[in-house]
Amino acid sequence: MALKIRLQRHGSTHNPVYRVVVAESSARRDGKFVETIGMYNPSPRGKDIESKIDLARADYWVSVGAQPSDTVKAIIKKAKAASANA
Repeated sequence: MALKIRLQRHGSTHNPVYRVVVAESSARRDGKFVETIGMYNPSPRGKDIESKIDLARADYWVSVGAQPSDTVKAIIKKAKAASANA
């Protein structure tokens, strides 16, 4: 069972919002998943937040062998930098 940490698309047409999920690599993009660990909004407006991710859960899943996608790696890196500055 190979696990991936990747984005699951939600939202409306031309206004995507993504969930950061842990899923099996063979599962469909918006299909079955193991756990939701955050969200990502690529185009926040007003008081919307860009991303919210549970870094402890992300670190746990990486430690047990889950492979984050390139985009999720960047989101986690950005979230760790923001929490270090806060």
